[in-house]
Amino acid sequence: MKQQHRRGIYQIIHLATHAQFQPGSPENSYIVFTDGRLNLLQLRDLRLYRPETELLTLSACRTAVGDLDAELGFAGLSVQSGVKSVLASLWYVSDEGTLALMTGFYNQLNTAPIKAEALRQVQLAMLRGDITLKGNKLRTIRGEIPLPPAVAGGDRSFSHPYFWAAFTMIGSPW
Repeated sequence: MKQQHRRGIYQIIHLATHAQFQPGSPENSYIVFTDGRLNLLQLRDLRLYRPETELLTLSACRTAVGDLDAELGFAGLSVQSGVKSVLASLWYVSDEGTLALMTGFYNQLNTAPIKAEALRQVQLAMLRGDITLKGNKLRTIRGEIPLPPAVAGGDRSFSHPYFWAAFTMIGSPW
């Protein structure tokens, strides 16, 4: 990840993983990767400000939760470390709901001039029931997306706030 970021090709970084924020020592809080963990101190050392990261998406659970020592958790520390905008969650989230929200968010980001507006638009679409899971397809405003069997199954509405209200934009809304 460090090597790819330093090449400056990508202005958006999305970490679709698991995370755990624990009050106290920064080493106790971490983002999980296949080959290890990244704690709060290591996140700061990534130097995501060089080159500037336009958007860091932390779609794991509770990535915007913090305490007195690390206000707003991973998201807040990322903004303090120079990331322009961070999309993160305030509570434990549903994998299916997060998939739906992120798909809609990135679709909206293609047309919305403001990141916070793209998030608002997808949240409203989910509230209205415009984004649903139907069998093995995610139905979005822009069409259907087939899902792998491990994710697919059943019908689900994402209109309940549990599925979309946890996500917030921290830092610059643009």
